[in-house]
Amino acid sequence: MTHVIKIHQTGGPEVLQWEETEVGEPGIGQVRIKQTAVGLNYIDVYHRTGLYPLPLPFVPGMEAAGIVDFVGEGVTHLKPGDRVAYGSVIGAYTEQRVIAADRLVKLPDTINDQTAAAMMLQGMTARYLIRDIYKVGPGDTILIHAAAGGVGLIVCQWAAALGATVIGTVSSEEKAALAKANGCHYPIIYTREDFQARVLEITGGEKLAVVYDSVGKDTFTKSLDCLRPRGLLVQFGASSGPVPPFDLAILAQKGSLLITRPTLATFVGTKPLLEENSADLFEAVSAGKVKIHVNQSYALKDAAQAHRDLESRKTTGSSVFTI
Repeated sequence: MTHVIKIHQTGGPEVLQWEETEVGEPGIGQVRIKQTAVGLNYIDVYHRTGLYPLPLPFVPGMEAAGIVDFVGEGVTHLKPGDRVAYGSVIGAYTEQRVIAADRLVKLPDTINDQTAAAMMLQGMTARYLIRDIYKVGPGDTILIHAAAGGVGLIVCQWAAALGATVIGTVSSEEKAALAKANGCHYPIIYTREDFQARVLEITGGEKLAVVYDSVGKDTFTKSLDCLRPRGLLVQFGASSGPVPPFDLAILAQKGSLLITRPTLATFVGTKPLLEENSADLFEAVSAGKVKIHVNQSYALKDAAQAHRDLESRKTTGSSVFTI
């Protein structure tokens, strides 16, 4: 028997139930892993509340690290004892699980399990944002909302290492200091400053080629107004709620703007894409270009409290469940 967190109905943190379950043997192309650490991400909240619907009941969570303990037929690239991690597979809130082998990547010795569990989804998200969606480089100035969050801190560090100037929004002095210490050249405390006006000031009125927005409803209109003509808004989350319907003609009126709503699953959907993305991430972390800040740790059975902390913006950097 093993323990899982299971959701039988969508709702608040109280719907996260600690239960016993059976874990079977892996089938063709699968392995069984004993998990050591599980990542906490805002998408877990979207799944729990039903904003991103999943068939009920389900086990939430999208990323974890662990050790292979049983290999199914046809799996040749993994063996028992291998340290592995994954970052875009539902069902992570569990002590042990069966998973498709091609969704796993081997961990280098330079990266421990808690760091891996904290960085797979957020780190691979950061990677596709700044290397695939828009290739950030020297001379670019970018805006990243929630700069002191898990993805935000990675984007700040990585983009700065690539030679870009980084502007980031945060909610407090403490978070501004954290973002600044991690590559954000211009942290903006949105609770007391108009971030759109500040971006205009920082750029001398030139505005930006790209804005990365995981906040959604509360920042959408002003994010558009931070873009220069033909600029790109990357709407990759909605922590304040989904963006309401809008007239596409607005994009023309504001300068032929572009907008995209990507998801990590598309950018790691095949084994080669997963390996390319994760290899870049492992190199950036191992080389010290990106440091993963695991600032909160919880027991898996305390998932409800972790969700409360995340939603109330009490957390910074990354959070993990330890097993």
